[in-house]
Amino acid sequence: MSSFVIELDLLRTLPNNKHYESLNSDGIPKLRRVLLAYSRHNPCVGYCQGMNRLAAWAMLFLPEEEAFWCLVGIMDYIMPPDYFGKTMMAAQADQRVVKDLIAEKLPRINAHFEKNELDISLFTFNWFLTLFVDNVPPETTLRIWDSFLLEGNKVLFRFCLAFLKFKEEDILKQRDMISLNNYLRTLGEKIFDVGRLSQIAFTELNPFPMKFVKQRRAFHLPQVQLELEELDALRGEIREKKDQTDLMEFSSDDDL
Repeated sequence: MSSFVIELDLLRTLPNNKHYESLNSDGIPKLRRVLLAYSRHNPCVGYCQGMNRLAAWAMLFLPEEEAFWCLVGIMDYIMPPDYFGKTMMAAQADQRVVKDLIAEKLPRINAHFEKNELDISLFTFNWFLTLFVDNVPPETTLRIWDSFLLEGNKVLFRFCLAFLKFKEEDILKQRDMISLNNYLRTLGEKIFDVGRLSQIAFTELNPFPMKFVKQRRAFHLPQVQLELEELDALRGEIREKKDQTDLMEFSSDDDL
């Protein structure tokens, strides 16, 4: 199953980059091998959408084997357990942490989002899963990756909030949900001043203790797990009812 999904995602990875723009591009077979290798290295995760961008970005700067070990380092050591894979439980919990941090650090933006009933995870979830590779200027992505590889996953929260703080006034000018959605969909593409972005992330947003992030993760993770278990139970009930209905219809046909 992983190999089939990987094939579907190869040309969706970095379609505007010459190394990945077509099946004949030099990066495509390398990307395929790295993703298949990781799916075998960690069968509990296998392949998850988002991993393709991480591997492809790493291979822009590293040989194929080193890119594989870079992917292993990110997936298995830097990011929390259960971040990628079937449920993305930790990734879902982190989006709730993002909302907590926005409420604390960016109260004007938070009030604006609440007023317009905007779910910010529609935009930030992809930032976290792809480590800001998708729809972000390369210079900005490079600075984020430098900080991420040095300091760990807390950096993702810093830069997520820094993106919003950087464009706070423009965000507040969007007067309804539609305009907010349209603006935030391309927000990453608008962040070119890496120096200013880093100043916001590492100076203006301080204090930014990892202790707070860990506490909020510990609070949200059990809630996400419980909700997923309830969803699985509901799906099981629906399947059971469907099976019973199908059996009754089959029995009725036999009576005819």
